[in-house]
Amino acid sequence: MGMTVSQKILAAHAGKEFVAPGELINCKLDVVLGNDVTAPVAIAEFEKLGMDQVFDKEKIVLVPDHFTPNKDIKSAEQSKIMRDFARKLGVKHYFEIGCMGIEHCLLPEQGLVLPGDLIIGADSHTCTYGALGAFATGVGSTDMAAGMATGEAWFKVPESIKFIYYGEMPRWLSGKDLILHTIGDIGVDGARYMSMEFTGEVISKLSIDNRFTMANMAIEAGGKNGIIAADDITREYVQKRAKRPYTIYQSDPDADYFEIREYDVSKMEPVIAFPHLPENTRPVSEATGVSLDQVVIGSCTNGRLEDLEIAASLLKGKNVHPEIRLLVFPGTQQIYLDALRRGYIETFIEAGAVVSTPTCGPCLGGHMGILAKGEKALATTNRNFVGRMGHPESEVYLASPAVAAASAIKGRITAPWEV
Repeated sequence: MGMTVSQKILAAHAGKEFVAPGELINCKLDVVLGNDVTAPVAIAEFEKLGMDQVFDKEKIVLVPDHFTPNKDIKSAEQSKIMRDFARKLGVKHYFEIGCMGIEHCLLPEQGLVLPGDLIIGADSHTCTYGALGAFATGVGSTDMAAGMATGEAWFKVPESIKFIYYGEMPRWLSGKDLILHTIGDIGVDGARYMSMEFTGEVISKLSIDNRFTMANMAIEAGGKNGIIAADDITREYVQKRAKRPYTIYQSDPDADYFEIREYDVSKMEPVIAFPHLPENTRPVSEATGVSLDQVVIGSCTNGRLEDLEIAASLLKGKNVHPEIRLLVFPGTQQIYLDALRRGYIETFIEAGAVVSTPTCGPCLGGHMGILAKGEKALATTNRNFVGRMGHPESEVYLASPAVAAASAIKGRITAPWEV
């Protein structure tokens, strides 16, 4: 029997020729990631082990991004713990404010995660890197500590679900809509501890930015990881960034899947996730008219250059509705700079938006965009749980950058073709 791409990556890192779903294995790691919320806890656990060095100074990545720029004394102290640790132990990849970004946009951009890698990160959206054909998954801070010390982690090999997308993509449909539709179909626990493998003719034509969006939200269906086998689009992205060799894996034709689901995208329209779960989805035509107080464009899900380009194309020459606060968060400093050079930032500001330095702040209700009681926001982020972006009696709707931009113009949830 053959193996899926996820099985092959795990087998290679476990030193085995074959691994089966349910098997417990110990694997060598290519990257261990932490941020300003999770890394300080991991560092404390690491120090309890009595360690005075990490397993590899070039395979640890520390990114303060959740509460940066530091919003208060506590968040400043969290970042200082990371900064001091990186300096003391010689960790090469520490990204301070000014050269940083939202971690799941930054690591691919910097060529630190590559096809065939096995990556753990103390952040649930570490699964983003599966868009490059890597096995990437979120872990707790104690697993991060052990990973920093030993360069290894144990896994239960997950079963895989194959999602096949076919048909012609309508205008305005995006990777965000595909993954929201999928989560709406299978539910927030429909892929619990499973590998979500995205494939089909639509995926083979999908841009790398859209692929990142899909892999990013695998965790919102309970997935252990989301993955898209590397192809020419992947190679084009990584070849100019990679600083080390990498391996491309493909699923075998006779690989075994727990389930196979197929979607005809030609029949889809942009998708909205209503409060308070990503599975609570409706097509935009059934959501138009919901009034809003705030729109957020950005995050590790949709803060990349293509996302900003789409939003800017709709906002060009138009104004944000006077009762709407539109916040734009580029994913990294480089994305910010590229958007600036292309005129997108000017477009946003002229339309009445505020453009922020890269941060996770508003996505998790941390800072720079908190909702008050009774307020409604539409966001290109990945979660809309109760109280996710502020007051527990506020509401968050999830959508693509195109829908977000159109809605910011109209002041209510709006299809992009209506502006």
